[in-house]
Amino acid sequence: MKEALAGRRRSLHGHWSSRTAFILAVTGSAVGLGNIWKFPYVAGINGGGAFVLVYLGCVLAVGLPIMMAEILIGRRGRRNPVATMALLGDEEGSSRHWRLLGAAGVATAFLILSFYSVIAGWSMAYIFAGARGGFTGGDATLINGLFAQLQGSWRMTGLWHTFFMGLTVVVVARGVRDGLERAVQILMPALVGLLLLLLGYSIVQGAFLEGLRFLFEPKFDALTADGVLMALG
Repeated sequence: MKEALAGRRRSLHGHWSSRTAFILAVTGSAVGLGNIWKFPYVAGINGGGAFVLVYLGCVLAVGLPIMMAEILIGRRGRRNPVATMALLGDEEGSSRHWRLLGAAGVATAFLILSFYSVIAGWSMAYIFAGARGGFTGGDATLINGLFAQLQGSWRMTGLWHTFFMGLTVVVVARGVRDGLERAVQILMPALVGLLLLLLGYSIVQGAFLEGLRFLFEPKFDALTADGVLMALG
């Protein structure tokens, strides 16, 4: 009976047009800047391949079950997190205070957005600076100075943060299919293309084999308790 009710329940926020679009969106929410610029050096200094094995274990043991639970709860409730948890609590004859768990999820997402939007704003600034040739011929010291200059200017940080948040509002306001789905169908292939370009550049210009050994060679003696906690989250 409950499954039948959930099947007839219509989402208030729209539906994805295909599984591919949904998978792209989930991948986009899971893969962030940290996976690109932070993960390699954190893994390398915390045991390399040993850290990667622990990380994959955490993904399978913790991340995957949580993701599956979120999807199942969302499919059954088809409402926002707070309303969904309250609704499911009622249907199961449990307390409506379960809605507090949904509220905690919304608050967590808001806190993540509060700092991630600043980092995304910096990234937007870098895109435009790179397009203007601002990094051409610069060494690490010069580029680090440019970042310090950007980071130290609340006006520039606020400007780029506002620009990024404006783009986000436009995408979200257009809904699931016309907003989020169209965005991920463009941005996720673009991300894959950029990663392939970075890979090709590192093979040609960088110490590629040394980088592979640094990242993937197992060094279990370098894996500490702090490293395990980093792999966990």
